[in-house]
Amino acid sequence: MNRFQARLFPHAPPNLRNLVRGNEIWLSVLAGFVGLVSGLCVFVMTHLTFLMHRLLFGVSGLSGGHLSGLTVLPPVRTVAVLTGGGLMIGLFGVAISKIMPRSPVDPIEANALHGGRMSVRDSLVIVCQTVLSNGVGGSIGLEAGFTQIAAAFGSRIGRSFRVRREDLRVLVGAGAGAAIGAAFDAPVAGAFYAFELVIGSYSLGSLSPVAVAALSGVSVTRFLGSVPPGIIIPSPGNLSWEGTAGAVLISVLTALTAIGLMFCVTQTESLFRRLPGPVWLRPAVGGLIVGGLATLHPSVLSAGHEAMRAVFAGNVTARAAVILLLLKALASCLCIGSGFRGGLFFASLYLGSLAGMIYGTLLDPLGVAPDSGTACALVGMSAMAVAVIGSPMTMICLMLELTGSVSMTGATLVAAVLSLLTVRRLFGYSFATWRFHLRGESIRSAVDIGWMRSLNVRRMMRGQVRTLPAETPVNRAQALFPLGSAQRIVLLDGTGRYDGIVHLAELHAVPSSQTPIGTMALFRNAMLTPLMNIREAIELFEKAEADALVVVEDPQSRQVIGTLTEQHALRRYAEELERSRRNLAGEESLPT
Repeated sequence: MNRFQARLFPHAPPNLRNLVRGNEIWLSVLAGFVGLVSGLCVFVMTHLTFLMHRLLFGVSGLSGGHLSGLTVLPPVRTVAVLTGGGLMIGLFGVAISKIMPRSPVDPIEANALHGGRMSVRDSLVIVCQTVLSNGVGGSIGLEAGFTQIAAAFGSRIGRSFRVRREDLRVLVGAGAGAAIGAAFDAPVAGAFYAFELVIGSYSLGSLSPVAVAALSGVSVTRFLGSVPPGIIIPSPGNLSWEGTAGAVLISVLTALTAIGLMFCVTQTESLFRRLPGPVWLRPAVGGLIVGGLATLHPSVLSAGHEAMRAVFAGNVTARAAVILLLLKALASCLCIGSGFRGGLFFASLYLGSLAGMIYGTLLDPLGVAPDSGTACALVGMSAMAVAVIGSPMTMICLMLELTGSVSMTGATLVAAVLSLLTVRRLFGYSFATWRFHLRGESIRSAVDIGWMRSLNVRRMMRGQVRTLPAETPVNRAQALFPLGSAQRIVLLDGTGRYDGIVHLAELHAVPSSQTPIGTMALFRNAMLTPLMNIREAIELFEKAEADALVVVEDPQSRQVIGTLTEQHALRRYAEELERSRRNLAGEESLPT
């Protein structure tokens, strides 16, 4: 713990810690406080960006307070602001990388690998980068910054009370869910965001703290002034059977579009990494290009709140929607790929509404399109957001809270499920988990596997190894290792490198001869390494069909340092899994 965080959130008195640790009601009260802090963070960050938009771009109340609501921008000023802003982001990133060599832990990663432990200081850096990126007009949203700082405060407050590991993970989720609820004025959607994306599961024990936090976050923004102003969506009406068929097609087509968007983000990042010149100049190049796109239409800037209102108000034609979809997708890819900091949550809603309108128009001549353009946009919005964010119930609840239309619930449910299935089958990742994959992480959700990472082969292996040179004759090996003296022998080649395993029972089952024992070697290319986690080790046992494998320092040197049996690995896995289950029930506590 650094001094800043220790002063900001000192350890709570023992009597208060005992109340929170021993009573779900008090844990919910603590979660409510986390929600209040989260709502305040959302309010402050949002109004900071509004202030930057007014100062840099001259945004006024005529555009709803949003940059994307402008109809025209001064070309020179727009390009200059985005290029200069990109340069500031690049220089800030280089300066921070010298102080913080490792990337800050995000809420999903914290709950999956670190038991909910996050740094407030590191998260404040993310907040600064996000506000700066959005404030200068970057085509990304603030939602990633909202959830980062809110979850970090939840983690820090929970550690101040020394809550159990699972309770700390719940408070991290509660903070993130409260931030999303406050950002969209949708407490139910915020709660499901916490369950699906940040906690990774739903349980009765976590329901109360998460719900209280989400309601508290929304209460703060409503008290201070709704953030953002509500999106007015006209009634979409009821869907006919033909309209339902059209909703199915729109959902699948939009999911495919989302896959293309995520792939393009990755390719854009790769392209910018290959550009010559200093790293700090890349955001300026990205900002320059996005500034040029913004001179064509300002709706490509920022998250797109006001631009989406124009779609639902019927002010966007299908032809214009195609152009806006391409411009917005390109601008978002350029911003994220060049180094702007932010998320795609709200941008995916805007892109989805455009995609739904486009595909609905294409299906209309076939007689299978939903009955209204609003219905098409809502279906596309749900499908795109689920594909990018990976949280179907969050989007179903968000659509219900935004529209108040129960009749569209079935259509959004179909859109969410089909989009999720399409992306999982064809792509395998949401945007968040895809980025973990690109960084070399194997996590696909916030389910707690931190204990699995710490239980590696080095901790489980047996260091004493019985070895023989592979050229040793069979009769000599039989004399050196009589039955019962060992279970297996590890063979080494002439340079001392691993060359296979021979089971003692099989050694004594063959006639005595001068044949080298190496001819009986098994599993020559099946080796464990010390840093493999227990799941990887078990998978290798299954693939090799072995009951024991050798542990080598690394596959290149093949220097033997121990052995591990499948039976021992499975037993340790079962023990740790049972311990994790007891943690879920609150039977174990974090070390103090």
